Amino acid sequence: MAEPTEQLVEETTKEPRVNPEIDSKYRKIILAAQRSKQLQRGANPRVDMDTRKSKPTRIAMKEIEEGKVDFELTAQSNLQQQ
Repeated sequence: MAEPTEQLVEETTKEPRVNPEIDSKYRKIILAAQRSKQLQRGANPRVDMDTRKSKPTRIAMKEIEEGKVDFELTAQSNLQQQ
């Protein structure tokens, strides 16, 4: 059985999306880590925080708490079934 994973949605989508509910603290941490990587690579923060005083992970957590990060759950393919 494939485990659901999360995937950040590209910022180019124009229509508003309804994100699924974050069902565990582990999923929230994974999403924050992915968003933090985007911020470190130069993405613009979606919350009003001082980027000089706040780490990317803190900014990512705030974005997720405010519902400003779009994501979707996808089923991860099982690599052992070849």
